[in-house]
This record gives sequence, structure tokens and C-alpha cells, in this order.
Amino acid sequence: MEHGLLQVLLLLGVGVASVVLFQRLQIPTSLAYLMVGLLLGPFTFGPVVDGEPLRVLAEFGIVFLLFTIGLNFSLPRLLALRHQVLGLGTAQVALCTGAVMLLAWGALGLPLAAAFVVGAVFAQSSTTIISKQLAEQGEEDSRHGRLGTAMSVFQDVTAVPFVVVIPVLGTAASALELGGTLGLALLKALLALLLVFFAGRRLLSPLFHVVTRGRSAEVFTLTVLLVSLAAGWVTNSLGLSMAFGAFLAGMVLGETEFRHQVESAIRPFRDVLLGLFFVGIGMLFDPAILPDVWLWALLGTLALLASKLLIVAAIVRAAGIDAVTAWRTGLVLAVGGEFGFALLAIALGNGALDERTGQVVLTSVLFSMVIAPFLIRHSEAIARRLALRAPPPDHADVARPGPDMAGTFADHVLISGYGRVGQSVAHFLEGEGIPFVALDLDAHRVREAHRAGEQVYYGDATEAAVLEAVGLLRARLMVISNDDIGGALKTIQQVRALRPDLPIMVRTRDETHVDALREAGATEVVPETLEAGLMIASHALLMLDVPLARVFRTMQAQRAEKYRLLRGYFRGDAVPEDGGLGEEARLRPITVFAGAPGAGHTLEELGLLAGDVSAVVRAGERTVSPPTDFRLLPGDIVVLFGSTTELDSAERKVAG
Repeated sequence: MEHGLLQVLLLLGVGVASVVLFQRLQIPTSLAYLMVGLLLGPFTFGPVVDGEPLRVLAEFGIVFLLFTIGLNFSLPRLLALRHQVLGLGTAQVALCTGAVMLLAWGALGLPLAAAFVVGAVFAQSSTTIISKQLAEQGEEDSRHGRLGTAMSVFQDVTAVPFVVVIPVLGTAASALELGGTLGLALLKALLALLLVFFAGRRLLSPLFHVVTRGRSAEVFTLTVLLVSLAAGWVTNSLGLSMAFGAFLAGMVLGETEFRHQVESAIRPFRDVLLGLFFVGIGMLFDPAILPDVWLWALLGTLALLASKLLIVAAIVRAAGIDAVTAWRTGLVLAVGGEFGFALLAIALGNGALDERTGQVVLTSVLFSMVIAPFLIRHSEAIARRLALRAPPPDHADVARPGPDMAGTFADHVLISGYGRVGQSVAHFLEGEGIPFVALDLDAHRVREAHRAGEQVYYGDATEAAVLEAVGLLRARLMVISNDDIGGALKTIQQVRALRPDLPIMVRTRDETHVDALREAGATEVVPETLEAGLMIASHALLMLDVPLARVFRTMQAQRAEKYRLLRGYFRGDAVPEDGGLGEEARLRPITVFAGAPGAGHTLEELGLLAGDVSAVVRAGERTVSPPTDFRLLPGDIVVLFGSTTELDSAERKVAG
């Protein structure tokens, strides 16, 4: 008993220390668990933790992982995403698995079953590393970021058949027997699918309704554990993986209103047991064999990276996406993945792969995961070199801005991104007789718009030369309408370097990146979700017979709270009676005379916050939302913002 307790304490102590260290170094925690397994495994000096009980517990980590994946990919959602799942996601997994399998079987002489396992392991990518690195770079909403993340998540779904197939590979001796075994396994999988879905749909939702009536978090958590493990027991009884049954149960519960609460209840068990799973994988690694296999491991890493890079870039390019984005998506997905470790563990446990080949594959995936952050961080530079910076053949007749065009534009609006939002903005501008010039990277869209006589050109708004060519130096406004946060930040930086005074409006999907965009220099940021929510709420209130004036007042108050440019009105604006903002938002221009308290002082020295001053007009030039270190001079006109009481107080500070 005492010995077992010491082993648990040792495992927890080394685990906590390693995870904290890796988090501070911004390295994925899965690699920390692998290192714990290596340090406490049988192949290194020092204390050794018994791996057999650990592996039994760790198997439940995979069960709960698949259960969680099932929650997030219910059957209706899979059907809604079938074009993506069966398109780019499935194509990537199938082609990568097939290419690596043929290479390992034909060139290296591995048995067909072992070659299939190697291909399946290499086809997986690390969603954890990809999403974390993209978030750190602010590129999770970029086009290549969304594609890479979506395809890596789809891999988790399309890898479920591997969980069914791999266990039977080690039991079949001949090709004929293998075919029969696989056919039987697929029939069992279909039977399990029907059993869990039809029985689950009739039983699980009523069961959770009964459980939730008691309002006991403890009983709810126990029920989640019971359901996931019971489904695993059903498929295990049919000779299939427990993880497959858990995945099916998750899919059923993913259709219910309990999905988020179920995921919250299972997450602590999943995370801890997955950590133990990676510790168990680390224990399989034998450093002593590295001198014998390091060359093969490096070759395996190169095969993994090259095959996925080329295949992903090719299928993304075939989908009509530009070459740079295709290469960047390939670089994002080139990394090996944690799910590959799960498939490797299943294969080793069922004899589908020998120990030496397993060591080579394990080391290859580890090497790729170490290289991954570098590839993702420098994906743009690498992708542009791979694309040779040359436009694809079908872009030859697309209108492009040239340096000689800059003088032809003046007092116009620049629009970055000519999708639905950009086109809507352009049509409103056209209706008011305001000239505009738009940039977009969709060649077909640019070609069609240009043929229709619109000022739309093929160009990247993150490049200074392109911005100058479309008259940035003489523009009145910049509108960034494409949903690419990374690109928007780079565009803002370029515009601010060339035109610090130019107002910039940015469209974003939600409020997550509003602060970052404003700090980068955006004048105003418009979140889609906010506007959609306000529009739905206003219609709902009107349908509930709330007076129009009250609805208008509520919507204006919400917008004023979120948008700096709408945070008030000058007295005398034509705001409907009862529909204005009352004392909640007013603007008041104050002149700073010589000898006034504010003359020669910064806003911070006067005790004024950034939100108290809407703008400062100096010699006819207007500075919107000046920083707190802005120093006022005699003759400045300060536009104050606030309620009447706040305005009176601020006016005394500025003008006395």
C-alpha cells in the first residue's frame, strides 16, 4: 500500500512540475506528459512507475476523448458538414494514409497491415498545437487558420474507423482472412451504431431529464460516466474498441440540450486520464534504441511532413483556393498528432505493429511535433517561397493595381475584401455618389466585378505597395470587411505607417478581437454577432408590442456602449423625442483659451480618461479618441463625451 502511494505521489509530483514548466515555455502539455513517461519509464535511470495499472486507466482517457468528440459532432452536424468532412477532411486522411502505406509497403518492405498503421498514424495532426500556435499569432480566424483547424478536427472524426479496423489487423494471418475479419468488424460496427443510436435516442434523453430533476451535480456526473462506459462495454462485447462505443454515445447526447453540461462534467476525467495516456506513451519510448533508429526516425519525419504538406496543399488548391493559402494550410497540418499516439498504442497492443517499427513511428511523430510551432510561425514566408510569388495561370487576366494608378484616385474609400459585406458597403457608397476602390484575393470575384465596371482589383491589402497603388495616401476612409483577423492587423499596421490620420473601420465576427484591433489602430470595430443580436432583439421586442420609441432607445443605448463613434449626440440632433439617449450620452465641444486650466496639460494630468474625450480639433485637423498623453494647446477644441453631470465636471477641468 505504501509503495503504491509513493508511486502515485511521484507521478503527480513530476507531472505537475513538468506541465507547469512546459506551460511557461509555451510548449504543448501533451509533450510534458510524454516526458514524464520517459523519466519514470523502464528505459531511463531513476525511479520507475509500474506501467501496467497506468495503461489500464489510460485506456479510459481515449474512451472519454472519443466521447467528447462525439458530443461535438452529432449526426445532424455531421450531415450538415458532410461536404467538408467527405471533401477536404476525408481526402486528406485517405490520401495521406494511402501514400505513406504504399511507401512503407513497397519501398521499405513492411507488412501490409503494419504499413497501413504507419499511414494512419502519420495522417493525424495535432489540433492542440495547431489551435494554440494560431491563437498566439492571431491567425485563428485567417483563411488558412480556419481551414487547418477545421481539417484537423475532421481528422478526429474520420479517424474513428481506424479505431475499429486497427485492432483486427494483428489477428489476421492472410489477406483473405484479413478481408473477412475486416468485413465482420464493419458489420459489428454497423450493428453497434444501430443499437446505440436507436436505444440511446429512446433512453438517454429521458434518463437525463429524470437525473436533472434532482439538481444534483454529483448524480449528473455519475450518469455521464455510466453512459459513456456502458456504451464502450457494448462495443467491447462485440469485439470492437470501447472508444468507438463512447463516440456513438457522445453523438447521441450531442443532439440533446444536455450537451454542454455533459461535456463540462466529463472534461476533468478526460483531461486527467488523457494525461495518463500520454505518460504511458512516453514509457514506451526507449532512448537506448535511438542511436539505431534515429536515421529512420528522421526519414520518417521527413516523409510525414512532406506527404501531408504536398497532399493538403494540392487538395486545397484544387478546391479553388489561392496558392499561398493552400501552402500555409499544408504547413499547418504537416505536424503529427496526439490521436496518432492513440492509434499507435492500439496497434502495439494488438500486435499489428512490431516494437522496433513502433519506436521509429513514435520518434518520427515526436520530432514533427517539436518542429510544428516553427513551421506554423513562419508559414507565410515559407508558403510564398513555395508559391514562387507567381500568380496562378487562371489569374493572368485579373485586374491588378499598378504604381501609375495611384494618382487617379482621390477622396475615395478603400475596401479590403469584396465578399458579401464588402459589396454591401460598396453599393451603399455608390448610392451616395462616394467613390470606392476594393481589393480582393478571389480572382473569379475580381474578374466578374471588374467586368461589371466596378473599381475592384486583385491585390493583398497587407502589402504597402498595393495600398499605395490604390491611392491610400489620398483616401478618405479604409474599410476592412474580410473576416481575417491576422490580415486585418497587418493591414492596420501598414495603413498606420503610411497614413496615421486615416480612419479605419474593421468588421469582425464577434467581440473577441475588438480590443486587439483597436489597440492596433482601428478607429471603429463592428462585430457581426452584436449587430445580428441587436436586430433580432429589436424585432422580437416589436413583435411583443414594446413601443417603437422604447425599442429605438434601447438599441441606441446598446450601440453607444459598444461603438465609440456612436457614443453620443450634440444637442439639436434630429433624434426622435423619447427615442434619444437622454442623459446617457452627449457630446459637448469646448474651446481651450489661453490661460485655461487645461492649456499645456495632458488629458491624464487633467484626470480625463480616454473615453471622456471623443476628439480634439487642432488647426482644422480632427484627432479621434486621442490617447491620455495628448497635450492640449490654446485654440484646441475638445469634444467631451458623457452625461450632463460628467460634461460639466470635465468642462471645469479643461476650460475652468
